[in-house]
Amino acid sequence: MSDIVTELTNLAQKTVEMATKAGADGVEVLVRDGSELTAKVRLGEPEVVQEAGSRALGIRLFKDGRQATTYTSDMRSAEVERLVGETVELALLAEPDEYGGLPDASDLATEVVELELYDPAAEDLDAARAISRAIAGEKAALDADDRVTNSEGASYSRVLGAVAFATSGGFCGGYRGSYTSFYVEPVCDDEGDKKRNGYYWTASRFVDKLEDPEAVGLEAARRTLAKLGSRKVETCEVPVVFDPDAGRAIIGQLFSVANGSSFYRKSSYLVDREGTQVASDLVTVVDDPLIARGPGSRPFDGDGLPTRKNTLVSKGVLETVLCDTYSARRLGRSSTHSAGRSVGGSPSPTTSNLILEPGTQSRDDLIAETERGLLVTGMMGFGFNPVTGDFSRGASGFWIENGEVGFPVSEITISANFDDLLKGIDRVASDLDDRSSTMVPTFRVATMTLAGK
Repeated sequence: MSDIVTELTNLAQKTVEMATKAGADGVEVLVRDGSELTAKVRLGEPEVVQEAGSRALGIRLFKDGRQATTYTSDMRSAEVERLVGETVELALLAEPDEYGGLPDASDLATEVVELELYDPAAEDLDAARAISRAIAGEKAALDADDRVTNSEGASYSRVLGAVAFATSGGFCGGYRGSYTSFYVEPVCDDEGDKKRNGYYWTASRFVDKLEDPEAVGLEAARRTLAKLGSRKVETCEVPVVFDPDAGRAIIGQLFSVANGSSFYRKSSYLVDREGTQVASDLVTVVDDPLIARGPGSRPFDGDGLPTRKNTLVSKGVLETVLCDTYSARRLGRSSTHSAGRSVGGSPSPTTSNLILEPGTQSRDDLIAETERGLLVTGMMGFGFNPVTGDFSRGASGFWIENGEVGFPVSEITISANFDDLLKGIDRVASDLDDRSSTMVPTFRVATMTLAGK
């Protein structure tokens, strides 16, 4: 265990002891320490260089069936002790909640498994190096083609963090994590004095897994140039192919209606549908927090339970919804070990690495099998009713004709009932994109409504 994790776990454990002595029936303490570096350049000149660090301690305690949550960034022992006393007093003012309280001690994690979440090399990435890489990536984009005339900039960022969690139920543990990302956003001139911007990005917990800055810049330029001449299409109903960058929003939306909080609040169209078909049999969605080096991996959840792989949808059938301890109690079931929380908040269901499992078909073959349709590469706006499942989003991408990607498309809206959308997925490709914690391959929906001209 690193020195900083040891320091944080000792602080968390000491605070638990303070709260117990102050009269708390149960207590959880979460401590986070983090530093962030962001360097943004535009047209070869540094525009933003920002570096910041923070440390915060959060307390959630229970007294006579009542709960209070507080947090502080002042780690002096006297101040933490004062906060503990105030938190006990706050709890006595709260309303009792029969579903509140700590998880059963027997359910708590007994070890912190090693998942390779921290890259020491990320510590060596200082502002000068970040600026140098951002300049190189943006320059590659600007030099790629004379039609690339401007830039929204290039940004290189890294986050280093450590977390510790302790409870009066007997769990105490912590771990470190890192994440580095880089993006480039060029701008091209189009007909009618229109501007077209595109982007490309790379990200990983480990610096040596990032794509070269120049390669990112060139791909960003290619994607931007491809948008030139973008236009609307006639309103129609056609197959829609979702690129991973667009598709991850669809799978993320699925979690928003497949979690314990939305279920006990009756705010999901999937309520009472566990064990039934809610998607195509090509759709299997899992949440796996135990992937080594995964962007969303973690050894324990926000309740102190050992994390585990959960299957939300198996071959189209809704198997389970993700629950923390509280939402599970409200539903009369067990936690799926999926709690997340901020330092100053209470636990709630969350995802780790949410994955639409890939198929065996290549992306190129999937598109070649699409006689006429739309390849969606970006979506904007928000139009989703979780109770009815009605879904509508602004979209952009490329028209597919005779199995080939053709002209660029913009200023259109795609819509469907979400139930029909998921059940209409008739192709899933093999190109799983693992740059973020929502991992999605290219997939196709058999038919959706496009509102255009």
